[in-house]
Amino acid sequence: MKKRTAILVDGDFFLKRYKFIFRLKTLDPQKTAKGLWDMCIKHLEQSPNETELYRIFYYDCLPYSKKQHNPISGKSVDFSKTSQYNFRIQFFEELKKRRKVALRLGVLEDRGRWNLKPGITKKLLQRKLSIEDLTEKDVTFDLIQKRVDIKIGMDIASLALKKLVDQIILISGDSDFVSAAKFARREGIDFILDPMWNPIKPHLFEHIDGLISKIKRPA
Repeated sequence: MKKRTAILVDGDFFLKRYKFIFRLKTLDPQKTAKGLWDMCIKHLEQSPNETELYRIFYYDCLPYSKKQHNPISGKSVDFSKTSQYNFRIQFFEELKKRRKVALRLGVLEDRGRWNLKPGITKKLLQRKLSIEDLTEKDVTFDLIQKRVDIKIGMDIASLALKKLVDQIILISGDSDFVSAAKFARREGIDFILDPMWNPIKPHLFEHIDGLISKIKRPA
């Protein structure tokens, strides 16, 4: 009997690393969906006669779609018409077309405030920039993902308890998975982490059974 493998993808992490690795200014929904699929399938190519794909679980949030006013320019910003919104919607549709891909969508919590970008804050503190120099591009609306980490943890526990798979591959760079990984390993699951070449903290090695990245290594 072949070893069944489930691949869990932290979507926000994947998109940021994918963009960084390939030095892309913007992402194409179709090409990015194919890039994700190809990367996942490469995990199975090492032993194709021994391993089969159970499912690819992709975790992300629906994009923010409300209107807000930029505090610098005072202009109204319709987030449903931004390039980020359009990309996410089209990207999700492309993923839905892929065989054995399941979307697990959380929500974006609106904190009702705008934040200065980190680099801008640093320049202000160093007095290299004044308040009067700020532009509408120097701020971002404060949004936070909700229900994504808990969905990942619950799926890991469910896959392990129900004996649905023999191996779990997690594509993430977050250490929040540790408790779920410990549980899965106690249930006999082979737990592999793919951080897409992002360095991980040394203590994480004791909570996984292997570390491997299946995407182009960044220069």
